[in-house]
Amino acid sequence: MNANSLRVRFAPSPTGFLHVGGARTALFNWLLARNEGGVFILRIEDTDRARSDEAMTRAILDGLQWLGLDWDEGPFFQGAGLERHKADALRIFHAGAAYRCFCTPEQLEERRAQAAGQGAFRYDRHCLHNMSVEEAERRATQGEAHTIRFRVPDGVTTWTDAVYGDISFANADLEDFIILRSDGTPIYNLAVVSDDVEMKITLVMRGDDHISNTPKQILLYRALDAAVPQFAHVPMILGEDGKRLSKRHGATAVGEYRQQGILPQAMANFLALLGWSPGSDEEVFTIDELIARFRLDGINRKSAIFDTRKLMWLNGQHLSRFPAEELAPLVLDRLAERGVVLPDGIDAEKPWLRRLVDLLKVRARSIDEIALQGMPYFHDAIEYTPAAVEKHWKNGAEVASHLSALRDDWAAVHRWDESVLEQTLRSRAELLDIGAGKLIHPLRVAVTGESVSPGIFEVVQVLGRARTLHRLDAAIERLHASRHET
Repeated sequence: MNANSLRVRFAPSPTGFLHVGGARTALFNWLLARNEGGVFILRIEDTDRARSDEAMTRAILDGLQWLGLDWDEGPFFQGAGLERHKADALRIFHAGAAYRCFCTPEQLEERRAQAAGQGAFRYDRHCLHNMSVEEAERRATQGEAHTIRFRVPDGVTTWTDAVYGDISFANADLEDFIILRSDGTPIYNLAVVSDDVEMKITLVMRGDDHISNTPKQILLYRALDAAVPQFAHVPMILGEDGKRLSKRHGATAVGEYRQQGILPQAMANFLALLGWSPGSDEEVFTIDELIARFRLDGINRKSAIFDTRKLMWLNGQHLSRFPAEELAPLVLDRLAERGVVLPDGIDAEKPWLRRLVDLLKVRARSIDEIALQGMPYFHDAIEYTPAAVEKHWKNGAEVASHLSALRDDWAAVHRWDESVLEQTLRSRAELLDIGAGKLIHPLRVAVTGESVSPGIFEVVQVLGRARTLHRLDAAIERLHASRHET
């Protein structure tokens, strides 16, 4: 395929949010277009007016933009092509490849009931075999309701799928399907083919649940005397139980993962690995790396498993590499969404906040976790976790004495620096004739309220002299008060 001629499309229906399956299809098309210098087209298939929703359209566009999937043409709306769809259906009809069908829904249902137990019901070509062209024209001219059915030719329809290889359908297994309803609106397969011809689509990449539509669409391309595009059908995404991914497995809409603090770069990385292999054991990719590596022949035939733990791991990997100046505003946004009121003067431009984000992001798997872990650093007063107090503040008088000595040492240091603070603490531990850990663990509870944190000397450097000493004073006071209470 000439790289410059590649034209692909993503064509979601606005009947729901952008789900991970659709997002992956969009991503695969976008990556291939960017890799080969092709064109990525966005088309909203809104012909189902009863179920289409403008809010869902907005959600789909927002989801694509969040993932960084920009489109070169569109968004086009399928509903705007109604007259062209009708004209293409009539072209097929006038070429003799379709016929008028006056069978009512009730008649079809009666025949379907009569055929019960004899296999799948297929339209029996009643109007083709039992009505002359002249009679059909007369009844149509008189305004009698009817559909236009495509007359499936004899033979076999075959194509070479870019994922599955050669696929064949016996035409005898296809019924004469409707292409134009009695109200003059097109059926899905006709509208899709008409749009793809109009947009000069050269590759249709979509989920493998569309394989059964492909022979019908190929026949329609041929009936319109149009070039048949290449097809690539991508296996479905399964939950960890091996069943098709659905709400019962948890979040399935891209927007839900955005709300959980997943980075768009991590989500795109994760989606790319659902059914595609880079040909190596590498798993962490930037968008540019995915573009450079993506090839059609890397798509697997086997269904992919949606592993939420892997998504969180990948998100952690991307967080650790993400610049603090870009993460800081996201963390503040997350805290604001949680209703957290921050002290005055804390904003994303503060070097202090960026140092804190750099400190926390290494241990976090989501923006939410950074925000939650950052809570003790934003306020003067903190809460002490009971389990941490029980474990590391058992001997209150002794712990208070040790922390008081350390507090005085640190108040006197000439430079508030991680290495200076560590050396001062270790010197104090030697004077007290205790291991450094006997001072570090109670200190961590005093300044963070927790028994686990990033490196304690990094923590106190980020907190700064005034806030650290204030927290030590509060801890010592709390320890003395607890001793008197007992």
